[in-house]
Formats: sequence, structure tokens, C-alpha cells
Amino acid sequence: MSTFKRELELFLLALTFFTRIPVPVKLDYSGEGLNRASRYFGLVGTLVGLIAALVFYLTQFIFPASVAVVLAMIATVLLTGGFHEDGLADTADGFGGAFERERKLEIMKDSRVGSYGSLALVLALLLKFQLLSELALYSVSSVVGGLVLGHTLSRAFAASIIFNHTYVREDAESKAKPLAQSMHWDEVLFLVLSAGVICLLLTGVGATLVILITLFVARSLLARWQSRHIGGYTGDTLGACQQILELVVYLVLLLLWSQS
Repeated sequence: MSTFKRELELFLLALTFFTRIPVPVKLDYSGEGLNRASRYFGLVGTLVGLIAALVFYLTQFIFPASVAVVLAMIATVLLTGGFHEDGLADTADGFGGAFERERKLEIMKDSRVGSYGSLALVLALLLKFQLLSELALYSVSSVVGGLVLGHTLSRAFAASIIFNHTYVREDAESKAKPLAQSMHWDEVLFLVLSAGVICLLLTGVGATLVILITLFVARSLLARWQSRHIGGYTGDTLGACQQILELVVYLVLLLLWSQS
């Protein structure tokens, strides 16, 4: 198999794992294949962000910017099936609903959404809407670029937690989603560099440094937060990290626009 074909299959594997976009080829869904595909998690976010940006750009010609923002948010949920939002809700329920590690993991396995999960989901979506709407006051391009960066960088930095933190194994009766459980140094390097290049192309050197440094600090704090609660990460906690880091990207972009 050629290198190009192998890498394309890994990208498509990452695409089918994180989105509901169908692909016309048969793929290797083994754990090892998913581990190797982790290098493309950020680029999958780029594709999701581009589609959301296109929805916003087209609909803002017809509707107010706030409505276009909601439609773009709906598009991302339809594309991903609410994959990361579900992780945020489960993590909030588990971390907020118990003190013992085992009980937290047990709550996170429950498919029902509790009060903590509902609150986290509503507040996160509300903040996302407000931040994107505020960016729209500056320019259409700020939202278009923000959506691409938010989805790319948040997935890249959340996935990088796999590289140097412990996966918390769940029992066979859990509702655990399949998950990359290890990442080689060249995979995390490609993951972060590809996201950094996209950020550089869209924002410039100065803004890229501010955004990446902020995300690195936020990523470190989130990794410590989940380690303190359950001793490592699960698919749900990585989903929660993605949602939080996406909000961090929009916050930083809004601050940068307000200073320009």
C-alpha cells in the first residue's frame, strides 16, 4: 500500500470516528488503526469548522448574524452527532455527582443526562452562541475564521492529552465509546503542527502565539482536572475538554479583535 493511500485511509478513519460523514471505502476499525489515525483529529475538526463556516457565511446573507450562528452550530451537531457535547454532559454529571472515583465513572457510563450535565450543556452552548455572535459584530470573516480555528485547535489540543496521560479503562458493561488509547511522538507532533499551521495562516504570527500558549495552559489545567477526579482520561472527558477548549479559542479571538 502506498504511503498516500495509507495516510488517506487514516484520515478517513478519523473522519468516520468523529463525524457522521459516510466514506465509500472499507476501513480498519481496530484499536491500533484508531491510535494511528489520531494524528488527523485536528484536521477532521478543520473540515467540520469549514462546513460550519460555510453555513454561517451563506445564511448570514438571508438572516441576522445571530440566526446564522445558531444554524452553524446546528450544522456541527448534525455532522458530529453531538459526540463531544455528550462527553461534556457525562463528565459534568460524573464529576459533579459523586466524590469517589468509581462512582464518578459509574455515573459517566449512565446514558441518562442529569442536572449537572444539563446545566453544563446549556451554559456551554449559550456561551458559544454569545461569543460567536459578538465576533460577528466585528466582521463576517472573524466568525468564519473563528469556527475553523475553534474546531481545529480544540480537537488537536484535546486529543494531545492522549500522548502523556493515562486512559481509564472501563468495564465491558459500560457504554464506553471506542477511543484512541495511545499516541506516538510523531503523531502528536503532526497533530499540533498541522493545527498550528492553520492558525498561522488565519491569524498571523502574533495572534497564533497568544492562542497556542493560552491553549497549552488550558490543556494542562484540564488534564490535571480530569486526573484529579478519575486518575486519567476517558472518551467522555476528552469530549468535555474539546468543548471547553473550543470556547477558549472563541474567548481569545474576541479579546484579540477587541484590542485591534
